[in-house]
Amino acid sequence: MTFNPPDAGSSPRRPFSTGRKRPKALIPTLVILVMLMFGFGVFTSFMTDLLWFRSIEYTDVFTTRLTTRIGLFVVFGLLMAVLVVANIVIAYRLRPAFRGMSAEQQNLDRYRVSIDPYRVWLVLGIGVVLGILGGTAAAGEWRTWLQWRHGTSFGVKDPQFNKDVSFYVFDYPWWRFVLGFFFAIVLVSLLAAAVTHYLYGGLRLQTPGEKSTPAAQAHISVLLGLFVLLKAVAYWLDRYGLAVHGGGFERVTGWTGLRYRDVHALLPAKTILVGIALICAVLFFANVWRRTWILPGLGLGLLVLSAVLIGGVYPAIVQQFQVRPSEVTREAPYIDRNIQATRTAYGIADAEVTEYDAKTTAEAGALRANANTTASIRLLDPNIVSPTFQQQQQIRGFYSFPDTLKIDRYNVNGKTEDVVAAVRELNLGDIPPAQRNWVSDHLIFTHGYGFVAARGNNVNSDGGPNYVSSGISSTNQLVGEYEPRIYFGEESPAYSIVGRSDGQNREFDYPDDSKPNGQSNNTYAGKGGVPIGNFWKQMLYAVKFREQKILLSSDVDSASKILYIRDPRARIGKVAPWLTLDGNPYPAIIDGRVQWIVDGYTTSGNYPYASRTTLGTATETTLTTADRRVIAPRDEVNYIRNSVKATVDAYDGTVSLYTWDEEDPVLKTWKKAFPDSVKEKSEIPSALMSHLRYPEDLFKVQREMMARYHVTDAETFYGRADFWQVPRDPGTGDSQAALGVASDTEAQPPYYLTLQMPGQKEPAFSLSTAFEPAGRQQLSAFMAVNATPGPEYGKLRVLQLPRNTTVPGPRQVQNEIKADPGVNAELLALRVGNKVTFGNLLTLPVGGGLLYVEPLYVQAATGTSFPLLQQVIVAFGDNIAIGRTLGEALDKVFDGDSGVTTPDETPSGGGNNNNGSSGGGQNVNAQIAAAIADAQKAYSDGQAALAKGDFAAYGKAQDRLEAALNKAANLQNRRGGGGGGGNSAPVATPTPAAPPDPTPAPPDPTPPADT
Repeated sequence: MTFNPPDAGSSPRRPFSTGRKRPKALIPTLVILVMLMFGFGVFTSFMTDLLWFRSIEYTDVFTTRLTTRIGLFVVFGLLMAVLVVANIVIAYRLRPAFRGMSAEQQNLDRYRVSIDPYRVWLVLGIGVVLGILGGTAAAGEWRTWLQWRHGTSFGVKDPQFNKDVSFYVFDYPWWRFVLGFFFAIVLVSLLAAAVTHYLYGGLRLQTPGEKSTPAAQAHISVLLGLFVLLKAVAYWLDRYGLAVHGGGFERVTGWTGLRYRDVHALLPAKTILVGIALICAVLFFANVWRRTWILPGLGLGLLVLSAVLIGGVYPAIVQQFQVRPSEVTREAPYIDRNIQATRTAYGIADAEVTEYDAKTTAEAGALRANANTTASIRLLDPNIVSPTFQQQQQIRGFYSFPDTLKIDRYNVNGKTEDVVAAVRELNLGDIPPAQRNWVSDHLIFTHGYGFVAARGNNVNSDGGPNYVSSGISSTNQLVGEYEPRIYFGEESPAYSIVGRSDGQNREFDYPDDSKPNGQSNNTYAGKGGVPIGNFWKQMLYAVKFREQKILLSSDVDSASKILYIRDPRARIGKVAPWLTLDGNPYPAIIDGRVQWIVDGYTTSGNYPYASRTTLGTATETTLTTADRRVIAPRDEVNYIRNSVKATVDAYDGTVSLYTWDEEDPVLKTWKKAFPDSVKEKSEIPSALMSHLRYPEDLFKVQREMMARYHVTDAETFYGRADFWQVPRDPGTGDSQAALGVASDTEAQPPYYLTLQMPGQKEPAFSLSTAFEPAGRQQLSAFMAVNATPGPEYGKLRVLQLPRNTTVPGPRQVQNEIKADPGVNAELLALRVGNKVTFGNLLTLPVGGGLLYVEPLYVQAATGTSFPLLQQVIVAFGDNIAIGRTLGEALDKVFDGDSGVTTPDETPSGGGNNNNGSSGGGQNVNAQIAAAIADAQKAYSDGQAALAKGDFAAYGKAQDRLEAALNKAANLQNRRGGGGGGGNSAPVATPTPAAPPDPTPAPPDPTPPADT
């Protein structure tokens, strides 16, 4: 047998050749797969968004925004692509037939040879890329387009150009964008044409002789002429831009608008530059026939020189030699324009400023005329008592309350009172990881449960909240029966899958001893959520949330719905992306349903002459955390209105937008763009109207402006000597430190409380703040806004103190309180084994002066503890007192008789407390005995449950035992003169035996393994 070696040119190379071809086929395949995956991701995002908008019946918002963005993308993308490609094609067609034999052209020949086979595809690729970039930039301006398209007149004209404010707010931004876009097209076209001309010999940078062909020169001249022509248009628009751009005092006041230098130097300079630019453009266009760069070059040089001399040097000379020697006289008319525009744009023009000669001497009976205000003083600090709510009303570890509770008003025993309220929300983070899986996180624990509220102006005998709505119940003292389940809230999980076709209740409600498994379950029956009962939708959401169990789990069936985007502000922001949203939503029970109420603002940064402010800075206080910041499409504004009141149903997620400011032109514009998305003001239910209030973030912005713009005289404003400042927070509580904010360096927050300002006929729920003189700490003014819907809603009242009267400000009062011997003596006793926390320092204009009230909270330094109100500090002038109740402290300050009776001097009654406290009328010893009896009963029940092996019942008994021990410890401390917050002080109570197993965690009704 003879071995014949294979042909050297065939067999050995065939497998090698095949192997080299595979990567070439693989790369396009991978690219196609990546593109398909990206495309499916985009499609998934589109479809799930569409399904979500359909589920809440706001499809029109989705389609309007989508079609607007697509339209802008297509139109401007095509403009960019077509015009740039057209210039490349023109440059190619104008290439010279003979390019010479220079070294430069020989080098370029190699590039031309490489490019020519792919020339068409390369040009198309450039067009596609530029079109995508240009279209994307234009699509991002959908708000600007819609405002320009539907702009509504303000009915106010600027004093310089006599144009309606709507031109600056709606038209000017759009024309600026269009002008900038065409600048980009011309510049890119110029660059592309120059490169093409150079590549094909139209431009010769290194070749001797003519540097450009006549055709190339004509083409470049036209493009340069278009650029200069656009510059002329820019100079013309710049004239109007002076009304909304920064002026001479912007670093101090955020000033915008023309000033003396602008009117007498810069404005004429812009007009002159328009003419020069037009002449220069004509010279470039004429160069198409003259074919010389001399005249266009001279014109361009003249334009540049004029821009420097006329547009820069001359205004500087006017400023230096005409304005500065007599600046206040020259600038006074323009400062006056800025003052008037700013006060109008921020809604503070109608503020009522009253001189208030505050007394500093306390006299007996001084508060008799202010009995209603004094009786309504809020003692319960919503920034301090969250841990108390948590310990007394949490029920189970997977429920929680926010760090800062909310202030609202309800009818309590026939009288409208301030209450501190919150909903019991789901917090999966507190469940031990070992007990968590996908089923429990997304199918079992789906919602919070219950609305909790306590009276704001008094507490129970142990210093705890006097609850008027509490416990696990679908009824409460405030409104009777209501829907307590919270499926949509600030702490809701990213998504939950609810509803079942087999009728089994799987969703956990609350612990219930009457049920076989020790808990009450529920199946969601609301209209909210996106149905995902088929394979297609399940696959979409499995991709969206990157969770295959949505597609594979048998617990997701034909009746299932998925709930997501559950935060109230996130839901409203998605259906009204043009709104700026307040950072402090609050829940209220309205017509038997818990509704989240959110204030929406319309804003602009182009109100002529009005000073700008930064929303993030203006609304920042010691209580502002990351999740409490204002949500805004733009941060820097100089016009703001509370134009919309929005609600989100906590059970089914329904979003409702209601018109509030019916005269706001910006809202009218957006209502034209999104018809039927905002309901009329007349459609606001009366039950909702009673819970609406003046928004906190708007008030913060207004007080920042009022600190400067209470000055209406131009010369006084220029001197800045009478400016105020918002007081720095005096560090009145540990809640600020818990939020991670240095309380002594941030602004003091405004406070909601019921008060009667001088001139008011009766007390009103209000939002208030104090002012200090700039750079000092005494009080200069006090401002409050009526926050109650009605004829005087939004009325700003300012009490301005005489400049020759020294009334201590919040920081000074806080320092005096901490230095007072009487207060220190009480603090010394309270701090034995306890932690003492100062509450909010409230300022009230009563008794002809300014009264400061500060609650004092105490809690045990170790063990399970929570703050309880034990003392109240009162300051009036130089008089400071501390008492067990507000009435006691007031009487000490006002010579033994303040003239009023406060609610905390009467028993708190048998309110719906559910926290183990008995009300204010019981004898302390009797309360201690009752608490010990409760502890004994809980201990006995626990031992009996332990003997039966019923660890669920044992855990509940332990909870009752702990609550009884805490209450007994508090009462023991009070009886002994110690701090009322010593929640872990020893009392004569039984000591339970250690169980053989740890206390059971929250019940986990999930199956042992994921389906």
